[in-house]
Amino acid sequence: MNQNKHLTQNQKFKIAHREALIGCALALFNFIWWYGFAYGLGSASPEEYTFVFGFPAWFFYSCILGFIVMVLLVWAVVKFVLKEVSFNEEDEDREEERSS
Repeated sequence: MNQNKHLTQNQKFKIAHREALIGCALALFNFIWWYGFAYGLGSASPEEYTFVFGFPAWFFYSCILGFIVMVLLVWAVVKFVLKEVSFNEEDEDREEERSS
């Protein structure tokens, strides 16, 4: 079940570091998406706004669609990219005892 039980401590921290960078990249992408649509489309006067489903386009794309996109991106990253790695040596010792 745990395919990562033979990783060294250094390898585990490299995985954790990479996954932390992925999380930071997702947060940065979210901010750029939000800022770009909110201030890009929202900088016009309210009389010039276009509307999507009754919301100003800047709000719909930055807050509503942005939230949906981020939920899907985070789900995909958690499902397909991140790995389960135990940093607790006691858990690894128990796993080895069970498999012996």
